[in-house]
Amino acid sequence: MNDVLVIVPTYDEAQSLPVLLGDLLGAVPEADVLVVDDASPDGTGRIAEQIAAEQHRVHVLHRSGKQGLGAAYRAGFAWALDRGYGVLVEMDADGSHLPRDLPRLLAAVHDADLVIGSRWVPGGEVVNWPWFRRWISRGGTGYARWALGLPVKDTTAGFRAMRAAAVEQIGYQRVASQGYCFQIDMTRRFVDAGLRVTEVPVTFVERVQGRSKMSGAIVREALLRVTVWGVQRRLGGRSARSLER
Repeated sequence: MNDVLVIVPTYDEAQSLPVLLGDLLGAVPEADVLVVDDASPDGTGRIAEQIAAEQHRVHVLHRSGKQGLGAAYRAGFAWALDRGYGVLVEMDADGSHLPRDLPRLLAAVHDADLVIGSRWVPGGEVVNWPWFRRWISRGGTGYARWALGLPVKDTTAGFRAMRAAAVEQIGYQRVASQGYCFQIDMTRRFVDAGLRVTEVPVTFVERVQGRSKMSGAIVREALLRVTVWGVQRRLGGRSARSLER
């Protein structure tokens, strides 16, 4: 067993998943992959099983239905920790995160507890995004930085490498957020725990197959939760680390 596990949540990614797994296995031979599938109607889970039958480094965790990104990652973290992996990677299945960038994240995790693949640091870039997606992303990460005092340029980034011991330390089981708010929630917990957080530039490519999972509900959840955490932080009633919801 390798020490690194790349966790890839899926829901209706039958077209993109085989390409991603092929590229990923070639780019990081020191890593295993766990596909966490939420009973995709398009057969993504079945395709993942077929690949796993031929590639011993690929594993599949089936869940009973669509329960959200945060729940998928929590299940993946638990699976990984039970099996003793030392480094956990979050990565999208839609091709927006490039496997060729992953070796740099893994190199940086030697000196950090959380490494964020950042679109908004020098050298990072976004390809094929319309202006309103850029606006939402830059606005969301900027608001979270201000409200929560986070020293991070890309708080909502979903391409990350983390030390497994640090994921346990922050109490990942209590991270109830979904959507990209899950990434903000994880980030604040790392920062509030005094853990080492760094960013490395990556290229984010807008998906060319399937549909984006972004929705108004996801944006509203992030806005509400970040606002509540920010108000509580400023009032001094409870630290961000202590918040369960």
